[in-house]
Amino acid sequence: MDLAALRAYAQAAQAASGAAAQAPVPTGDAGGFAGLVTDAVSALQSSVSAAETQSTQAVMGRAELTDVVTAMAAAEVQLETAIAVRDQVIRAYQEIMRMPI
Repeated sequence: MDLAALRAYAQAAQAASGAAAQAPVPTGDAGGFAGLVTDAVSALQSSVSAAETQSTQAVMGRAELTDVVTAMAAAEVQLETAIAVRDQVIRAYQEIMRMPI
């Protein structure tokens, strides 16, 4: 996955979860790869937190079920993406380690 694809995914995920106004899409220029990973983990954490908040509100009768399902789906998509990126990084590392010197 290249940087443009990650940025496009981040924009789509934020639009789907309604968080586009809360957090800007990370550019990755300020902190390089580490900054990109940090921003992605922060976005994932906030998405999971929002889903938990929606679930709690629904249990108390203060939120609609559709809001809960939408928040949970957005958190699930972000988690699956983080897992896929992690798997790709591990595969790349393993391939580099197999290269002859």
